[in-house]
Amino acid sequence: MIRDPDGFPAFLDSLRRFVREQLAPREAEVARLDEVPEDLVRAMAAQGMFGYSIPEAYGGAGMTTEELILAAIELSQCSVAFRARVGTNTGIGSEALVADGTDRQKAHYLPRLASGELTGCFALTEPQAGSDATALRTTAARDGDHYVLNGEKCFITNAPLAGLFTVMARTDPDASGARGISAFIVERGTPGLSTGQPYDKMGQAGSPVSAVRFEDCRVPAANIIGGEPGMGFKTAMKVLNKQRIHLAALCIGPAIRMLNDTMRFVAEREQFGKPLMDFQLIQAMLADCQTEIQAALALVLQTARERDEGRDVTLNASICKYFASEMCGRVADRCVQMHGGYGYVADHGIERFYRDVRLFRLYEGTSQIHQLTIARHTLAQAGYTPGR
Repeated sequence: MIRDPDGFPAFLDSLRRFVREQLAPREAEVARLDEVPEDLVRAMAAQGMFGYSIPEAYGGAGMTTEELILAAIELSQCSVAFRARVGTNTGIGSEALVADGTDRQKAHYLPRLASGELTGCFALTEPQAGSDATALRTTAARDGDHYVLNGEKCFITNAPLAGLFTVMARTDPDASGARGISAFIVERGTPGLSTGQPYDKMGQAGSPVSAVRFEDCRVPAANIIGGEPGMGFKTAMKVLNKQRIHLAALCIGPAIRMLNDTMRFVAEREQFGKPLMDFQLIQAMLADCQTEIQAALALVLQTARERDEGRDVTLNASICKYFASEMCGRVADRCVQMHGGYGYVADHGIERFYRDVRLFRLYEGTSQIHQLTIARHTLAQAGYTPGR
């Protein structure tokens, strides 16, 4: 749903110019420094990028799902580090509060997330609880008006620079699976909370990811999101349902950028006395890239509109994330192939995108987990119950 059909295209045009003129020219610098410079963080904050999906009442743009994914496609046509810097605030770092936070929690934290004053992160994954998120071992034991958290999270995007952590912990040790899991808001500086050194990753330089540790970390009971223990896993699923559509859009942007850069290369590069773009096998790869990008775009737009209509998009959110992330990987591979030897060196930047987008198939549900989810829901819709 587009709330302002006349004004929103102008916003997208402005965002497109900002990405091309301010962000893309500094991609190599971000990769070299392994961080997004503060002047660019301030510029992105001034553009309102930290608050895209935060309600207007709390200083955000209050974007609908369709508006958010269209903005995400534009923003992600540059180094992944830029969208990752703001992405936790426009997604998993704020969405739990937006979805289930109390009025007090929303009023206290959302304006600071929307402005970029605070960077949020979502601490769910653990060393022994990745795809099986319900197996988490981080505990939260009640102690008067507080809970005492102990445990470790891993692979947490923006943890090294986050000021606010949405943390999933088990408040009922006797409950199994999703039961007994609660969502907490924990501020940086809380005694007992610490973050590890950023991982040395395959790609996505400039996007810091690390472990988060809790050692007798005392958190006020009032910091349970929604004020009710035991509802954390339901909150997490609300967050991930929307974020999987968002992430699918964030896979489309890099694919568009890689295809555009590759078309420019094959138009200029000559072999056997003519441009590479004249060769039919090159044209076949270009056609496959464009076809898959358009298919992903249509699927994601459809699902975003369905969510805005209030429909259950659990199945299609998984389909979006699965298809778009796999599509992006295939586009990256073809684009490196069309660059030939130049695609394997850093001069053209395509090798950086090739490494950066590999992670899309792993986080927020691996492709294999989404295959299982899609199959389970498809069978259930047809009246079958697998695993009986």
